[in-house]
Amino acid sequence: MGLGDLKGAGADAKWRVRWHIAHMMTPAAPRLEHVLDQMMDAVCVVDGEDRFVYVNAACEHIFGYSPEELIGRVIFDLIHPDDLARTRAAATAVLAGRPINHFENRYLRKDGRIVHIMWTARWSEADGYRIGVARDITEHKRAEAIQGALLAISEAAHTAADLLSMFRRIHEIIHGLLPAQNFFVALLEPEGKTISFPYFVDAHDDPPGPMPLEAGTLTGEVIRSGKPLLLTPDSEPVTVDDTCPVGTMPTHWLGVPLSIRHRVIGALVVQSYTGDISYSERDQQLLQFVSTQIAAAIERKQSETWLRHVAQHDALTGLPNRSLFEQRLASALSSARDAGEYLAVLYLDMDAFKAVNDTCGHDTGDALLKDVARRMRGCVRESDTACRMGGDEFVLLLAGIKQTDHALLVGEKIRVALNRPFEVAGRTLQVSASIGIAVFPEHGVEAQQLIREADRAMYDAKQSGGNRCVASIAHVSH
Repeated sequence: MGLGDLKGAGADAKWRVRWHIAHMMTPAAPRLEHVLDQMMDAVCVVDGEDRFVYVNAACEHIFGYSPEELIGRVIFDLIHPDDLARTRAAATAVLAGRPINHFENRYLRKDGRIVHIMWTARWSEADGYRIGVARDITEHKRAEAIQGALLAISEAAHTAADLLSMFRRIHEIIHGLLPAQNFFVALLEPEGKTISFPYFVDAHDDPPGPMPLEAGTLTGEVIRSGKPLLLTPDSEPVTVDDTCPVGTMPTHWLGVPLSIRHRVIGALVVQSYTGDISYSERDQQLLQFVSTQIAAAIERKQSETWLRHVAQHDALTGLPNRSLFEQRLASALSSARDAGEYLAVLYLDMDAFKAVNDTCGHDTGDALLKDVARRMRGCVRESDTACRMGGDEFVLLLAGIKQTDHALLVGEKIRVALNRPFEVAGRTLQVSASIGIAVFPEHGVEAQQLIREADRAMYDAKQSGGNRCVASIAHVSH
């Protein structure tokens, strides 16, 4: 009986294939079925309807399904959705008489894991069966993926515009190694007592606010201990109060510390809320392996961010410095021209500030300037810019205002706020400010022209006795 005799054998085909394989050898030779079951590679026979009719023992090891579960099942049901189209195209080529060698695709195991396969396959026209030999190359692909991930993380540290962009890229990289639909980065704040969550993607919960390291969370446990933590439905109870930083209970939780030079700076966490996605010690080892590179990338980006901040901000008040202010003013002017909107520049000088330094000392004067900066920031929008030009002089940019008198209202609000008493170093200080205002395009159309006109108006306010807002008297025809 040949394979050709099995055409149209219907439901009995799988048993006939096994019978045929079992009896191909002479009585003195080992049964071919036993020989095939000793192979490390999977051997599959698929009929014209793409259904398994024979599999050897290695198939269960590779795919996770027993032979009884595979026989009669359509092979395409097991293929990773992203590889389905090209696998169908390859199968069509085989059916047309073009055997394939070293064709790679991915299958979904019974346990939900992805397995990478390299196939050799051909079609027997006489027998009406497609015969394939599959080699599991998952470990090789895993090693390639890890190496690629390390390079990608290093590249992200150099090319990402900021920490948030880098975290988004790291999320993509991690998701290429293991399921990471729910993923977050937790960082230990410099004082070592608070955890923040600068990147948090979760199907159930919003990003949490900063929380104490000692709050009894799993994330805190990972950071405090410096050890990874894997929780599954079968895990032993953990001696912490909560199971995650936020309310929803996951079914699987995996966190690894972010460490650099034996110092823990935070944690990486993935979690799952369904039984479809689980984590194992193998995933833990993988996440640990890439975490060192991620920690180094975070430290690098934090250093870059700090250096950029120092270069563009006033060391005393933390406000943008003149360089950053001029960059933002140039950008705001371009937007105002395009949108037909107004913007305003407010130049502010503290009245008789020298007397504070002379009578109370420079430390008290510096502390007062910090409080002045805080009050000014509280009077403007997040989108506005308050800058320290130097000494006791400040400049504010109000972008995208709809009416010119809006600038005067804001200036008056700032003047009143600064006129309230300050409690500094055990002293009550009463100060005031002179504020000059220039509005685009009424008082100027170029950046330096607006700053100059606002400065001139501020001088007029000071000459008039101080503690007042004065708008520029310039008028630009346009």
